[in-house]
Amino acid sequence: MPRFAVAPIVVLAVVAAPLLALGCAKRLATPIAPAPTVGETTTPSPGGPPVGASSTTTAPLPGGAATPAPPFAVGPGAPAAPPAGPPAPRPSPRDFVAVPDVEDVHFDFDRYDIRPDAARILDANARWMKANPRALVLIEGHADERGTNEYNLALGERRAQAAMNYLVGQGLPAARFTVISYGEEWPVCQEKTEACWARNRRAHFLAKPQ
Repeated sequence: MPRFAVAPIVVLAVVAAPLLALGCAKRLATPIAPAPTVGETTTPSPGGPPVGASSTTTAPLPGGAATPAPPFAVGPGAPAAPPAGPPAPRPSPRDFVAVPDVEDVHFDFDRYDIRPDAARILDANARWMKANPRALVLIEGHADERGTNEYNLALGERRAQAAMNYLVGQGLPAARFTVISYGEEWPVCQEKTEACWARNRRAHFLAKPQ
């Protein structure tokens, strides 16, 4: 092949090589945006929360732990939390005395619901309490000896609470009542018979004049 025929091809190759290299360099130099890291806040999209942001902001603690921030901040106009103060002192059981006109109510074995006969007694007790509106009332809950001490203490409290709830339902204010449980500790009968146990399963009422 003649020498002068090769020259144009060589010239084209020399000219094209830098152009190709420049084009590749431009493509590789385009920065690639990193994917958002979970927990970070990125630019928000219109009408939506930040991409990758969690619903609760976290603040790092020493050692790498994080604690959730409160869901809202108290600002102007927000209601202030009521001041924490000591609870009102409860009257001592020693301040109460028995009242002949206020009778005990009794319960079935392992139960604390109000029976029909107990409801009639509570109705009469409520009438006395309404006639003596300044008297505070202590309701003791008791159980028979069967069962553990812990169980009978809880059962006695439920019985006293059930009696109180009934009286409150008759229109008496709950603030007049104090409930306490003695479980099986104060039996009125110590025979190991069903008749004796039935007498011990009771709610007992005492009053404190004001």
